[in-house]
Amino acid sequence: MSELFVILQMSAEISAQFIKLGAAFIAVLGLIAATWGISKIAKTALEGMARQPETANDLRQAMVVSAALIEGATFFAILICLLILFLV
Repeated sequence: MSELFVILQMSAEISAQFIKLGAAFIAVLGLIAATWGISKIAKTALEGMARQPETANDLRQAMVVSAALIEGATFFAILICLLILFLV
């Protein structure tokens, strides 16, 4: 009976480590996706500014707002992953 308990306890510890590994992996994927999204926004805004310089201020404001929204979602995802990482 005690051998079974030891095996189950080790299994629970191993699964907790895999959960932490998965949370870290998801946090990294979230950061990569946010970086890619912000770079696409900046690229498109700079192309638009090059084509129509008179709309540069409007494009810059829209770019900053979009980048801020992406960063907010990224921070929220990282916060959830950190909660999983330290509370599980």
